[in-house]
Amino acid sequence: MDRQLISHLAHRDHPIAAPVSGAHVTRLLRRARLPEGARILDLGCGEAAWTLRALALYPDATADGVDISAESLKAAEHAAEIQGVWERIRLHGRPAADFPVAEQYDLVLCVGATHAFGGLSPTVRHVRRYLRPNGLALVGEGFWEREPTAEALTRLGVETSDYLDLPGTVTAAESAGFDLIYAYTSDLAEWDEYEWSWTGTLLRWANEHPGPDADAARTAALEHRDMWLHGYRGILGFATLLLQRRPDPS
Repeated sequence: MDRQLISHLAHRDHPIAAPVSGAHVTRLLRRARLPEGARILDLGCGEAAWTLRALALYPDATADGVDISAESLKAAEHAAEIQGVWERIRLHGRPAADFPVAEQYDLVLCVGATHAFGGLSPTVRHVRRYLRPNGLALVGEGFWEREPTAEALTRLGVETSDYLDLPGTVTAAESAGFDLIYAYTSDLAEWDEYEWSWTGTLLRWANEHPGPDADAARTAALEHRDMWLHGYRGILGFATLLLQRRPDPS
């Protein structure tokens, strides 16, 4: 079973696909105060939960969603049809880093997908290319709540330098010509909701679909749960940053 399918199955009960509650997703999107007829781009959209919520909040907005997971895009299309916004969203099955800069957007989202660009700093540099002057970006990224233990680093398979502390994360996000105009830092309850959903949903699927794929899903769920409970719980944080593109120097 490939990684993309495992991720799709694991997020079935938590399509936001980040440790952020639905109420805070709405709060962040409302804070964006998008203009009439806004254009939205979601890079690494998954099931497009963030963008579909934005389309509900801004009835005259239109959007593009980009992801490599065919299963997630199929779920996004189905959700868009149910919510009556399918005419206002176009979904693109391709790597986020390869999506062409064919137009400028009012809001670009990249939440929990900075790995597609090689980290936070290259992500914000890439995102800026799509934005209109004074356009906005919502970028969700992990950060060290406290100094990671050797065990946490081993279980996550990362180096200390792969994430920054919160001040360093803000500095890196602003480094490509942005101002941070708002942010939300997820709390432990949101992390727990996300992780229990991720692991539990995958285990439930494995129980209800016996066979080789079930074995792979069970292994992935238990390894992930062990990595979380004995590794990064309370150590790795998550911040969603609302950034505004600064004017180019005159």
